[in-house]
Amino acid sequence: MSETASTLATEVAAVNDILCAVAVLQWDNRTVMPAGGAETRGQQIATLKGLARERILSGAMRRAAERAFAETEGREERDLERRAASQVMAAIRHHERLDPRLLQRQAELGPVAGAAWAQARAASDFAGFLPFLEESVALARESAEAMGHDGHPYSAMVALYEPGETADSIKAFLDELRAGLLPILDRARGRPRDELVDRHFPVEAQRAACRELAELVGYDFGRGRLDTAVHPFEISFTRNDVRITTRYREDFLPGALFGTLHEAGHGLYEQNVAEALTRTVFATDLILLYAVGGTSFGAHESQSRLWENHVGRSDAFWRLNFPRLQGRFPDVLDDVTPERFARAVNHVEPGFIRVDADELTYDFHIMLRAEIERQLMDGSLRPADLPGAWNEAMRRDLGLTVPDDRRGCLQDVHWSSGYLGSFPTYTVGNAMAAQLMESLHAGDPELGERLAAGDYARLADHLRDAVWRHGRSRSRDELLVDATGSALTPEPYLRYLAAKFG
Repeated sequence: MSETASTLATEVAAVNDILCAVAVLQWDNRTVMPAGGAETRGQQIATLKGLARERILSGAMRRAAERAFAETEGREERDLERRAASQVMAAIRHHERLDPRLLQRQAELGPVAGAAWAQARAASDFAGFLPFLEESVALARESAEAMGHDGHPYSAMVALYEPGETADSIKAFLDELRAGLLPILDRARGRPRDELVDRHFPVEAQRAACRELAELVGYDFGRGRLDTAVHPFEISFTRNDVRITTRYREDFLPGALFGTLHEAGHGLYEQNVAEALTRTVFATDLILLYAVGGTSFGAHESQSRLWENHVGRSDAFWRLNFPRLQGRFPDVLDDVTPERFARAVNHVEPGFIRVDADELTYDFHIMLRAEIERQLMDGSLRPADLPGAWNEAMRRDLGLTVPDDRRGCLQDVHWSSGYLGSFPTYTVGNAMAAQLMESLHAGDPELGERLAAGDYARLADHLRDAVWRHGRSRSRDELLVDATGSALTPEPYLRYLAAKFG
């Protein structure tokens, strides 16, 4: 590494340290912090993010980035030193466009709005959350105008979470997917639901089962932990401390099991970013001011949905591992076979809750949210009218009458955090997961047999090489082209769903 590149790396490492401290505060805020701490926690996070922004815009950072970029002129496109300098310069340009008060207010609002959301969700009280939603949307729209866009403000927000995408490209992708999903859903729905997943499952036994599942797929508890949250999430403070959460319902076992596998998939990504990238620009989102190794939200979701669905919901997984689960609930599951359990957790039936949705109906929940986000951003939908728009879309898309806002527009934490534009990345992740798995199976004909035998390390090795180790040094589509020969396409995902459910 050149002296200039080393200087730049030192500057970026300091920003990463600050953002890891922010992440610790955010983890605490969403797991164990008392409700009374929300306002001051928001101020603390705003202060630290402000310091991170100041470091990015400092003369030392700018000089180091400009020199590193100049010194690497003529090198290949993927040269890490040149790419690091380019990413830092892009972050400087981004933050120059934004008024610092926007960053401060967004950071302050997050914990307070999150606490208000949790309280409103518990009471199904949309009116209690509305003022926070209105401010969150207003700040997002102001940010979009400051960042600039292609004519639709939603484009600016989508690109924050999925670089290269726009409002129109995401809409076209989702429209194509919807057309392919509808006939598969028509064939799969209407089969009777098995009551076994609704039996009584004590929380402590669920907790032990979830930890066992996470360990089984390779999540390292020496560098992580599993906690409880109102809305499950994963968060990292470098690859050496990557934490996951889930939630438990005694009357519904799949929520905790597959929520844990989902977050463990996120955790595997972060724990396996190459050690050399720790505290570098390739483990730091300098735009969103977020310490993360995943190259985009969609790429991150591809790993969580891959382990949750392609592995965790497979018949082979439960043929092998159901006895483990049965041992945790001997009086509850002693009359159940692995085949029956696998059928039950793959049952297709429209429901109200996104995180509990089956694979076929899940993306309709995302399409609904993407449509609403687009309308909130362009002003065609007022925040006050959100419940009505939500309920009508649920009736239109899934044939359901939403009974209350807790099971409707208050079920997700994202908008309280200002994450407008992030929801499409879940479906991007579904498509990317299927594209990767199709290619991995084609390139390794024994992979299916190894998974059926419980060799999850073989799949992890493939994913570590193709995705995890690169951190943010390659884009989503660069990873996909290298691993599959093609940029993102919905076709492998549709083939996977048709084969499983059609």
